[in-house]
Amino acid sequence: MKITKNELPEQAYSKQYADNGAFTDCYHVDIARSISLTDYLQAFYTTAIFKIERTILSTLTGQRADDRSAAQLASGQTDRFSIWRVEQRAENQILLCDMTQSTRSWLMVTPADTNSRVLTRLYFGSVVMPSKRSDNGQSSFGPLFHTLSGFHRLYSRALLASAAKKLLKQNL
Repeated sequence: MKITKNELPEQAYSKQYADNGAFTDCYHVDIARSISLTDYLQAFYTTAIFKIERTILSTLTGQRADDRSAAQLASGQTDRFSIWRVEQRAENQILLCDMTQSTRSWLMVTPADTNSRVLTRLYFGSVVMPSKRSDNGQSSFGPLFHTLSGFHRLYSRALLASAAKKLLKQNL
């Protein structure tokens, strides 16, 4: 399974933050089946790797999340999930903002370009707001951001790969 880092698509909800100096990233993977945003969100937020993050966040913040609340987020029944709230949502993408408004998570599904078979491109990306800006508008993110950036890249890829593998195993 090939996870690819690429530029944000023009229609990405996180693009507005990239255009205003925030850190953004974008990864995608193509899978050989038709996947809805609902199915993608359900898979993403219920993978074993993400359950570890949910447990850590619950312990640190008291904001609980479980598979049921992931299903409610996926189906649009709620706009809250653990420390996140839905900032923007459409049929094919969602942008979630954390409770401190420092970070955002973006997920999107689109048909992948192909002539011969059904493929869905699953996107995942993050937004990190700058900790400060200089007088000339230059963004600064602080030492913790730079220290964790390598881990973040690996973790983002692992999250996306885990969701894609889970989707491929399911009978949708």
